[in-house]
Amino acid sequence: MATNGNKIRHILSLSGGKDSTALAIHMRDRIPDMEYAFCDTGKELPETYEYLNKIEAYLGKPIARLNSGYSFDHWLEVYSGFLPSARMRWCTKTLKIKPFEKYCGDDEVYSYIGLRADEDRQGYISSKPNITPKYPFREDGINKADVFRILEESGLGVPDYYSWRTRSGCYFCFFQRKAEWVGLEENHPELFEAAKAYEKTMTPTGERYTWAAGESLDELSARKTEIIKNYQDTLRKLAAKVPSRPLIQVFDSANAEFDGAEPPCVICDL
Repeated sequence: MATNGNKIRHILSLSGGKDSTALAIHMRDRIPDMEYAFCDTGKELPETYEYLNKIEAYLGKPIARLNSGYSFDHWLEVYSGFLPSARMRWCTKTLKIKPFEKYCGDDEVYSYIGLRADEDRQGYISSKPNITPKYPFREDGINKADVFRILEESGLGVPDYYSWRTRSGCYFCFFQRKAEWVGLEENHPELFEAAKAYEKTMTPTGERYTWAAGESLDELSARKTEIIKNYQDTLRKLAAKVPSRPLIQVFDSANAEFDGAEPPCVICDL
């Protein structure tokens, strides 16, 4: 119980990804009064919203849909047109973290985070003293293979975007691998075009603001045959290392290693 006499709230923030979903399944019957929340940027994939509806039906509870009260385009203007990047992740701060902290308010909260026992990274830890992180997967020794098993046994499976992308988050997330950008163009050409519209070149400096490091989406699209070939080569090499591993896990591992990009924001990606 909280020291102020109020009941502690248990909140699990879903991203629309595999780990937070598996954690929700894992905890459903353990903490009946668990609250579920999703921070909606308004720029999610259609598959993410569809998956959240499936999760909601499985849990038998509503998922609180949180937002900042303003659109991505509003915040883009606030940040002088600078696209979010690995060095300036204002999207995570304004569209994910702040809405979650507002939802928690000043209540004593246990925040459940889907970091696995086989991961060596830190989750989002609020600076607010009333929010305490909890890592059930680490406590229970649950690894990546367990996560896939939990999803399969529940009947939910993985999100439909897993056929070409293994991360949740906005359709224009700058942490996407090159192959995932190609997947976006092939599966949602209208969203690919929308992402392109945000890119720009400053005059007279010629400085470019692009989603993918070092090239525009037009340039990336022009060499998609090369990108797909390199990606398939990566898949084959990973599959050869552990032949017994299910293909879906090989695909997941490829996205974790391909292109040498740094890990995405945990609050968006789990």
